[in-house]
Amino acid sequence: MFHLHCTKKLLDRIKPEIAEPGQSDTALGNWYGTVLFWKPQVALMVSERTLLPVLMPLAPAATLAQRFPAQLALVLKEHGTSSEFIAQEVGRMDKVEYAKTANRSVLGVLNEFVKQAEFWLAAYAYEKGDDDDLLAISAKLAETPCSPLYKGPVSPDKALHELVKAGAQT
Repeated sequence: MFHLHCTKKLLDRIKPEIAEPGQSDTALGNWYGTVLFWKPQVALMVSERTLLPVLMPLAPAATLAQRFPAQLALVLKEHGTSSEFIAQEVGRMDKVEYAKTANRSVLGVLNEFVKQAEFWLAAYAYEKGDDDDLLAISAKLAETPCSPLYKGPVSPDKALHELVKAGAQT
């Protein structure tokens, strides 16, 4: 099970039953999500533990949480993550509980990623609705230094690799 903390904009699109914030069973922890009002609309998800960004089509919004593990698997594969880690992570995401945002630090990173995604979209002439381009933008965003990570791996891609490496050693 994983917890998806959504901005009001995303909650208005999904209209889920909202639960109390809790901890996810996944290695990447809770997830935060918002909507980008591109045409077509896109959801941006960020891992609370590593700040790993995942962009994916929003429509149909009602099935976002059910489609998210498959998109996460593609992003993890793009970062060279082992198939064992991907299978474990996706396997634990069989159930979702929605909550309101609770971590202002992660929310700040989420908002910064929205601005940077706009930049990458314009700079490389990516298509807003193309799945391959969303994957490429997700990978570019993961290279961004994030202040909540400054005491450690600095960027989400490095935080992901450290998390996977630490999990392999235990």
